[in-house]
Amino acid sequence: MKLDRTSLALAATVLLWASAFPAIRVALDGYGAGGLSFVRLAVASLALAVVAPLLKVRRPRGRDLPRIVLLGASGMSAYQLLLNWGEIHVPAGTASLIVAVVPALSALLAAAFLGERLTLSVVAGSAVALGGAALIAVAGGDTRYTVAAWAVLAAAVAQAGYHFAIKPLLHRYTGLEVACYAMWAGTVLLLPLAPGAVRTALSAPLDATLAAVYLGVLPSAAGFVVWGHAVARLTVTAATAALYLVPVVALAVAGVWLGERPRPVELLGGLIGIAGVALVNRRPRPERARTAAGTSPRAVPTRRRS
Repeated sequence: MKLDRTSLALAATVLLWASAFPAIRVALDGYGAGGLSFVRLAVASLALAVVAPLLKVRRPRGRDLPRIVLLGASGMSAYQLLLNWGEIHVPAGTASLIVAVVPALSALLAAAFLGERLTLSVVAGSAVALGGAALIAVAGGDTRYTVAAWAVLAAAVAQAGYHFAIKPLLHRYTGLEVACYAMWAGTVLLLPLAPGAVRTALSAPLDATLAAVYLGVLPSAAGFVVWGHAVARLTVTAATAALYLVPVVALAVAGVWLGERPRPVELLGGLIGIAGVALVNRRPRPERARTAAGTSPRAVPTRRRS
């Protein structure tokens, strides 16, 4: 069956974002958490700046700059620093399982700060997802692993904050434009790390440098472009459903690239987390929705299945 461009964009997004986790492990060997954070964002910002005129990215309004700086600080700077530091001790595939709880955290934050409806499935699903992430964090049996796993979970919280905080801006800008603004802001905030990153780059192994450039150009810059293409043509629910595959692909890529084999308890925690996210995104049945609106299910004609 021939795939359309939207399906290909979703597939590319899953592959790019999943491959970022093992690529981080490779790049960390040469750059460290701080250096890699700056280099990745700087490369991505440069790539987006080159294509911004072609993609017709507009300048942001002055009154939106404080929120854009906040987005850059949470979704870009903090996320990169926490995730990179966490992956020093947490395997790439395991980190992807922890970060998979982002949709559940985003739903909770949206309910708390944006007034979105807080349903029983959102509360229960978020609790289950966080329970799965916590199981991974405490299952290491090593203090460094446990602290690093909590850092990865903190990175997921930062990313979740980004997802719910962009909503007001999406009324005035495209998703791609918001991503560009946040990427550029996050890079500026990490400029104090630039001198050390440059010195590190001069002595870093070639494979670490290639991995860092790959992270900036493909998972960061290109990943946002193809994701924006898919989201513009699908509902948010349909698009984000594909992201359930990110940890699955990340585990496979990490196994082939790095030879990682997650322990059973880590896989169990990841499955619990993904199940919780699925519960958060669960939609009410049509009958329940009609009942909530004041219509009796019996009054609704039914069709006989053929």
